Amino acid sequence: MQVRSHLSILVHDLAKKYGAKQALTFKNFGSTTWKSVSWNQFSFRVKQVSNALLNIGLKPHERIGVFSQNCIQYLYTDFGAYGVRAVSIPFYATSSEEQIQYMIQDAGIRFLFVGEQEQYNKAHRIFALCPALERIIIYDSSVRISTHDPHALYFEDFLKFGENLPRQPEVEKLWAEAQMNDMCNILYTSGTTGEGKGVILTYKMFDAALEANGKCVAVSNKDRIINFLPFTHIFERGWAYLAMSQGAEMIINTDPKEIQKSMRETHPTCMSAVPRFWEKVYVAVKERIESSSPMQQKLFKHAREIGRKRNITYLARGKRAPLNIELEYQLLNKTILSIVRKQLGLEHPNIFPTAGAYVSPEVEEFVHSIGINMIVGYGLTESLATVSCDRKGEPFTVGSVGRPIDSISIKIGANNEVLLKGPTITPGYFHRDKANQQAFDSDGFFHTGDAGYIKDGELFLTERIKDLFKTSNGKYVAPQMVEGMLLVDKFIDQAVVIADQRKYVSALIVPEFRLLEIWAKEHDVEFENREDLCRDKRVYNMIMERIETLQQRLAQYEQVKCFTLLAHHFSLESGELTNTLKLRRSIINKNFKEVIDKMYEE
Repeated sequence: MQVRSHLSILVHDLAKKYGAKQALTFKNFGSTTWKSVSWNQFSFRVKQVSNALLNIGLKPHERIGVFSQNCIQYLYTDFGAYGVRAVSIPFYATSSEEQIQYMIQDAGIRFLFVGEQEQYNKAHRIFALCPALERIIIYDSSVRISTHDPHALYFEDFLKFGENLPRQPEVEKLWAEAQMNDMCNILYTSGTTGEGKGVILTYKMFDAALEANGKCVAVSNKDRIINFLPFTHIFERGWAYLAMSQGAEMIINTDPKEIQKSMRETHPTCMSAVPRFWEKVYVAVKERIESSSPMQQKLFKHAREIGRKRNITYLARGKRAPLNIELEYQLLNKTILSIVRKQLGLEHPNIFPTAGAYVSPEVEEFVHSIGINMIVGYGLTESLATVSCDRKGEPFTVGSVGRPIDSISIKIGANNEVLLKGPTITPGYFHRDKANQQAFDSDGFFHTGDAGYIKDGELFLTERIKDLFKTSNGKYVAPQMVEGMLLVDKFIDQAVVIADQRKYVSALIVPEFRLLEIWAKEHDVEFENREDLCRDKRVYNMIMERIETLQQRLAQYEQVKCFTLLAHHFSLESGELTNTLKLRRSIINKNFKEVIDKMYEE
């Protein structure tokens, strides 16, 4: 049964209910050993942080920043801040110095919590440029503090300010005074088109989200949730708080690159992810099957087809599978499909919410076919994540983003824009009056910038309006849809579609070099480096042939007519990706102008 409390006391109420039950499983920085803490221990540590924050001078409604990857200290800090009515502002661990300086100054942050050496170094370098900033508090005790830094201290030393809970009566008074309309977080958007805006999230929004999601998301105190996305991401933050409110155990994965290893070690039942995770799983499983014996390939293909019939053709449409298919599925599920899931560490899968980008129908069907409940959804930071989602055990349509959650109103406006209104929608952007005026219409509906439609109660997205390209022939192309289609190919790691004001669609493609090098050796393609591979005509023709197969269902004007292979990945450092790994198209167009122009030469 869900515990719905003000976030200032949620952890403590959960501790009253679950006591010694495991709450958090984690690794210390640099450790290879998983450890756990109970709900009682979680509650005590949060109280200690609340007391320490008061003792270092933090006042209600003041703001702290958290500049770290996921870790147990992150949760202690957030909930400790909520306990004293402070505002916690998360930064992506990959943020640049310029970005954190901007956010610290914009929000007036006094205390900044940092994770590892990289985050500390950046914070230390910009400290003097941020007059409001007073202290840097470091989670990882192995971080080397500069000898010229009197403002930094380790988290363990910070906790000593709250030892024996010296300010607990004052903390409990603040719990009693906490209001639902208090500001809880400010989440700065990635800024795909410019400087990020601070989205205000209130406790009332979280409460409404916990209530609405609690009715339709099938997570319980029997689940073990592994964190893959950063807590800075509204999807992970909202999902984590929902799971906690249901008493689920949280497995905190600190390094996103180790997620599959962590899954195999901890055997979670649920995880939220972006589509790219499942695209890579799809490609990896296909690669493993293609390298197996003909008999194994035949068996897996048959098992997958029976899984597709049972889970997509019947169950997804609200129908019961015929007895012969159901019986065959149960047998194949135990003997073949379970092996695939075990390799992922998913012996007992429950649900896997997926959102944040276009989900390829091919990938969605595959995930369901192997017996994993992918719960496709849609949301924004401004809507505190979920706007709509699939429901476990209920009919769904591959290609939709599910049914709207309770309490939210959706209106389809001009240009088919999805407009939102309800208690989970932000009151606005921090210190951005002009942006707030533009974001809401006269009836109070929020402009999402996404185009879509509702059919039979399900929401379907068609394109991101500002990303919609118009070719010089007057045809409209949705780049994310084409890119999502390309990324299911095992030889393609990154793809950017080019079409705006151009004669036809082209693309910049970064190959999956590990597989491409194997292919090149098998086909006697000589190369000394990645540049050689990218220039080779046989490589180009092979990838073009695969693209032509993938895009057969697209209209002629949507199809990629030519592409350029790039030897280096798009990156955060170059400014070509946001902290959420979304493409910054304007930067990419600028950085690769000559390469792009060459694809359109007569």
